[in-house]
Amino acid sequence: MLKDKAAIVTGSTSGIGLGIATALAAQKSRVMLNGFGDRAAIENIRKGLAEQHGVKTAYSSADVSRPAEIRALIESAERELGAVDILVNNAGIQHVAPVEEFPDDKWDAIIAINLSAAFHAVKAALPGMKRRGWGRIINIASAHGLVASAEKAGYVAAKHGLVGLTKVVAIETANSGVTCNAICPGWVLEATDAAIHLARAGRRAGRLSVRRPCRDLDRRRSIGGWRVDGAVRGHRALKQAEGRAPANLRSETEQAVAALKEAVKGEDKDERTPDAGGNARTRASQVGCAGSSS
Repeated sequence: MLKDKAAIVTGSTSGIGLGIATALAAQKSRVMLNGFGDRAAIENIRKGLAEQHGVKTAYSSADVSRPAEIRALIESAERELGAVDILVNNAGIQHVAPVEEFPDDKWDAIIAINLSAAFHAVKAALPGMKRRGWGRIINIASAHGLVASAEKAGYVAAKHGLVGLTKVVAIETANSGVTCNAICPGWVLEATDAAIHLARAGRRAGRLSVRRPCRDLDRRRSIGGWRVDGAVRGHRALKQAEGRAPANLRSETEQAVAALKEAVKGEDKDERTPDAGGNARTRASQVGCAGSSS
């Protein structure tokens, strides 16, 4: 069913998105990767998928917080891959803070990337899908699209909105040959997520300690090819994950550990630095920023 289909997966240079892109390539779908990261490393990923699975692959560095770049992403995929049959809206970012302390710019960025980006991508891809009479739209939401957690106002609001958007699109495309569904993963250990939660735990503990458990990390389960067992805690969990994760994720885990050490030393200032696309990002969001965390 997926052979010779063309897919876009946003946020697919690491984590869940890369896992989805790999699975699609294995089913002989043509794949457009998208996300931030080291260009040489991304090119190795793209070439590796093409060579291993014998499919055409492409890459776009489109910033999905910008509607014009999302439209350009869809147009680029249609030119390079021939169509956009499958759209996976996976890109996401996270920031944790109490509501009264939640920075306005972080709220705006989370809504833009985790929710509005999916709207703009669907809007741009849907006409072609309807014209061809076939399309699959998959929105990677979250358990936080169904329930809430403290200090995640932006993320929870965006993921609830993404579930709602999915329902609307599903109704509107019901008789067109196009389907729209949301997937709501639970905890997945990705570097962005690990950095945030471990930094929080480190600030509470005041030091890096194997004996001080990170309770959030204890509950993590992976839907991909590797997982962290609930009994393994704190820094030990990361060390175990390093041995199981794909090579590109191991380096992200090392960055997450480095981010934790900086936070413990009092250097976690949540400072804004420009990424490769010229966008302001926090230090934490730069670690494995492409992937979706939940």
